[in-house]
Amino acid sequence: MFPIRDHNPSGRTPYVVYALLAANILIFVSYVGIMDNARVLQQFYFDYAIIPARSAEGVALETFVTSMFLHGGWMHLAGNMLFLWIFGDNLEDEMGHLPFLLFYLVAGIGAGLIHVITAPDSVVPTIGASGAIAGVMGGYLLLFPKARVDILLILIVYFRVFSIPAFVMLGVWLALQFFGSLSSNPDEGGVAYWAHTGGFVVGLILCIPLWLKRGGPAYWDRTHGHPPHPETKYKLSQSRIPRVPRR
Repeated sequence: MFPIRDHNPSGRTPYVVYALLAANILIFVSYVGIMDNARVLQQFYFDYAIIPARSAEGVALETFVTSMFLHGGWMHLAGNMLFLWIFGDNLEDEMGHLPFLLFYLVAGIGAGLIHVITAPDSVVPTIGASGAIAGVMGGYLLLFPKARVDILLILIVYFRVFSIPAFVMLGVWLALQFFGSLSSNPDEGGVAYWAHTGGFVVGLILCIPLWLKRGGPAYWDRTHGHPPHPETKYKLSQSRIPRVPRR
């Protein structure tokens, strides 16, 4: 089950989202050829990924930025870019181009710092745009809690797209990250759950001034939690799976 689109059209061209998508994809393509060479890849991650034990000592602090543009595989990249595509354009629309870029970078750096704080002795390299994108999701939740998000559910040969409020989808996602944080060991690698959880909270906090500028609770009262403009209408339908005749 994963989101495929929202019903929240953007009023301006999201140039920063486009640039971030392009940068992440081009950077990944530039080094994907070394991923079968463990020695070279290890050195590459040592230079550009967050290694908490080094960061905790104040070494290679530039990796809080460079790590945001690295991914461990095509699926890692595709998942992050999908979430950025769905939720990023609306925050860029609300904030403006340059403020959104700064917001994205600060959310990503904040997520990296929280990961280092929770695993200060870890030597496992940490990469990915997930922390920054989690910040985008946190800001989206604050500004558009009831915007409709279409979810694709796949169960073997059955699949269906259905629409749910953003606060349900994002709330479930955040809960999964939080409980994953409690049950995982960051020293063993895997998903950086604390970076996801922390990035989400950082993004939400960073968006509070914008939310207050829009009126705070009064903004929610005016919009009822929905986007302050007409939502996009999509026709949702159940998949048609042909029956297989028996002999």
